[in-house]
Amino acid sequence: MSAAAAIAPNTVNDGVTMPPLVQLDGVGVTYGRGEKETEALQPTNLKVAAGDFVALVGPSGCGKSTILKLVAELLRPSAGRILFAGRELGANPARVGMAFQSSTLLPWKTIRANVMLPLKIVQPFRADYRAKRNGEYRERVDELLEHVGLIDFADSYPWQLSGGMQQRANLCRALVHEPDLLLLDEPFGALDQFTREELWSTMQDLWMEKRSTVLLVTHDLREAAYLASRICVMSPRPGRILEDRTVPFARPRHLDLTFEPAFTELVQDLRAKIVRTPTGRITREKADV
Repeated sequence: MSAAAAIAPNTVNDGVTMPPLVQLDGVGVTYGRGEKETEALQPTNLKVAAGDFVALVGPSGCGKSTILKLVAELLRPSAGRILFAGRELGANPARVGMAFQSSTLLPWKTIRANVMLPLKIVQPFRADYRAKRNGEYRERVDELLEHVGLIDFADSYPWQLSGGMQQRANLCRALVHEPDLLLLDEPFGALDQFTREELWSTMQDLWMEKRSTVLLVTHDLREAAYLASRICVMSPRPGRILEDRTVPFARPRHLDLTFEPAFTELVQDLRAKIVRTPTGRITREKADV
């Protein structure tokens, strides 16, 4: 689908509601034992449909990144189960793309080589890497770089690029192998506001074209409201999902939307839920607005 085509909020795959691609069924995480036991995540339920864009927001330490680690199979749950495409996680091989606050680009490789790296590592692309790295795979990489305005810097090195440009390359690397699931852990958090907002538009364009299934962790409520189709609000530790909110704004979204009363009202309502515990006691945690 073209990024220029307007689509209704919270619809996936041309408006057809799909069964969950990812499902957390009573998933909890506890660290340590005995007196040192700490419950990081209360039993949590979450469904993410194929092609959906879900943001997790909440105070620091509430378990947002823990959920990402669980879905990426970097952490095992202490309770419950995680399903991928209807089967236990691991039974169905899943291609996962990840982007973090730090771009983690390899400084000794060019931008093109960095973006191509998943094609060298991830099956089934790895099997054909030698035969296609200078042909089909190079074209795939260059198409993404062109899309985010970096094609003229394909032969440059990360240290020659600004932070925003590095994060554009980071997004390309996360998407180049056509992941089933894209996990974003505060990928724009270290950038200045102008660059961050510019990358929101880039991320929206990439999502509308690729229709990847996205799970985003962010402290920036404006970012969540601008990018996501759904926003899951989490409680302070031990974390749990307090509310699963549908974002009511059609796409494509533009930055002037962030000044509209309805957008501001949504952000303020989310903030009010985050800075209070379920009992109404004000916490010390702060949410960015």
